[in-house]
Amino acid sequence: MADVPSQGGRGTAHIPGTRTPEHPGAAPGHAGTARHRPAAGPGAAPSGSRTPQGTGAPHGTGTPRAPRSVPGWLWSLPPVAALALVFLYPLALVVQQSFSPENGGGAFDAYASVFRSHSFREALGTTVWLAAGATVGCLVLGFVLALIIAFVPFPGAKAVAKFIDVFLSFPSFLITLALLFIYGTVGMANGLWTDVSGGAEGPFHFLTTPWGVLLAEITYFTPFVMRPLLAAFSQLDTAQLEVASSLGAKPARIIRRVILPEALPALAAGGSLVLVMCLNEFGIVLFTGAKDVTTLPMLVYGKAILESDYSAACVVAVVNIAISVGLFGLYRVVSKRAGA
Repeated sequence: MADVPSQGGRGTAHIPGTRTPEHPGAAPGHAGTARHRPAAGPGAAPSGSRTPQGTGAPHGTGTPRAPRSVPGWLWSLPPVAALALVFLYPLALVVQQSFSPENGGGAFDAYASVFRSHSFREALGTTVWLAAGATVGCLVLGFVLALIIAFVPFPGAKAVAKFIDVFLSFPSFLITLALLFIYGTVGMANGLWTDVSGGAEGPFHFLTTPWGVLLAEITYFTPFVMRPLLAAFSQLDTAQLEVASSLGAKPARIIRRVILPEALPALAAGGSLVLVMCLNEFGIVLFTGAKDVTTLPMLVYGKAILESDYSAACVVAVVNIAISVGLFGLYRVVSKRAGA
């Protein structure tokens, strides 16, 4: 029989099978587990319910998902399709026609026939030397003019620099027409000569020769070299020029040792661009009336329009495109290294 303390003692009676509450006054059946909980406020979630984390949304609803964005490659489809339709498809037709002679034969018969022809070799040589000569002339003339505009103070220097930007938008045949008004057979120069000398005609007939085409190309393409040069000269530290001048260096030495090294990347970028553009120039040769000057673009025109030999015209066009794309790749490499 268990010992039961007297009722007057401080302890409580221990009954087998029951647990003594840890806190006095705890309700039976909750011994050892009762805790003081704050009263539930208005709107509190019922006991046993769980609220989704981070949103406070009602039970059973998930976090709303953002709408899926359209993949980037889908946005590129319309411009790529337009480019393929407008440019790539006609170019593919030209390449296909070059391998499909109208009179039959093998795929490379048209290429062999064109490469053996004297007119193609002459046109290729004329195109190359005109483009190279015009590029050299533009580099020399553009460098000198850019030096004068950038480092020789004169009234209107800024206006001249801005005019160069406008000049870049002029069509090439406009410069040729201007030269015809001055040096043409009935131009101003020949008119003055006949008025003074009383002769039947003047001495200026070089516009219809390769030299006239070369002059027109140099005149038109020189600003394409001046523009990157002026940008490079604007970044040049003038303190270097002042120090070199204070040490007794002459202008020629300053140009050679200080200015030219800074201008080489711009010269290379501008020269590469001029070379590519001169290879494909058609309007200048046509408007000068130089009948004895046949370049690759002129040969394409003659084969397609005058002779209706479309296979040969396409062969020459493919060769011209290949040369141009190769030189344009060179231009991009040089421009990237020059920071243009």
